[in-house]
Amino acid sequence: MLHMISRSSFCSKYHPLHQADGYEPKHLYNNYSTSFRDVFFKNLISFYRLTRPYTWTGTVIAITSVSFLPIQNLADLTPTFFMGILKALVPAVLMNIYVVTLNQLYDVEIDKVNKPDLPLASGDFSRGTGIAIALISSLTLPFLRWKGHPFLAPFSMMILMGLVYQLLFFIHIQKYMLARPVVITKPLVFATAFMCVLSFANGLLKDVPDVDGDRKFDIQTLSVIVGRERVFWFCVYMMLTAYGAAILVGASSSFPLSKLVTVICHSILAFILWLRAKTVDLSSNASTLSFYMFIWKLATVSIHCRQRD
Repeated sequence: MLHMISRSSFCSKYHPLHQADGYEPKHLYNNYSTSFRDVFFKNLISFYRLTRPYTWTGTVIAITSVSFLPIQNLADLTPTFFMGILKALVPAVLMNIYVVTLNQLYDVEIDKVNKPDLPLASGDFSRGTGIAIALISSLTLPFLRWKGHPFLAPFSMMILMGLVYQLLFFIHIQKYMLARPVVITKPLVFATAFMCVLSFANGLLKDVPDVDGDRKFDIQTLSVIVGRERVFWFCVYMMLTAYGAAILVGASSSFPLSKLVTVICHSILAFILWLRAKTVDLSSNASTLSFYMFIWKLATVSIHCRQRD
């Protein structure tokens, strides 16, 4: 190797969070030496980008947050409790990686138009490598291509993030880790309904930046069928309605602190959402993609504002 790469040089060259979608452009590290170390880190970063980290970080935060809803006192915070969270997180993150890899395997040609810097679309990973990562050699069936059906993808996100992450993981902690009978609480109902709406809207928004590639390959998403502007504002109003409902639910709380936090936080988030939506240039894929990534961050913050009583 002709030179040694310092820690600061490595961080500046390999840091993956530079693009609008949260990933470093491929060309920034194309000219690095091909030593084992460089190849290893280049593949590691490509794998990181393949996993779409904004999705699994949301998964980790959502599951961890809902796992604390059944807690009644500090005595519940035992090693068994934290092991229960870990047992929930590991398969959930692996499932997330499987889903996003499967999506990219099906959409390689489309992503060359919509997201050319993704590892499979850019050629950083071969299709065979993607299949190996996802372990889907026996599951590549036509009915799994949900992107071609306008509402299947949003419904799948709603079921996963709204129902599975909230309801089933709550039951996992309450019944199997804390050994208590299952009790469906008001905060759980609130969290489930709220996240169902946000995740469904997010599922529709996902296709707004991809209209050009989807139209080119005749993928009939709702954004292609009715137009990205209608879908965009439908999703914004849907999310604003969810925040409005959260404010009303928070105002009905009998606990002053919970009422204050829920009402103020969701009011601020709704206001930020509205201001951010007004700045989006719907003719720009970069602008709509940036807004989509912003919604993931907003949803993550919303998880921490959920009602606790």
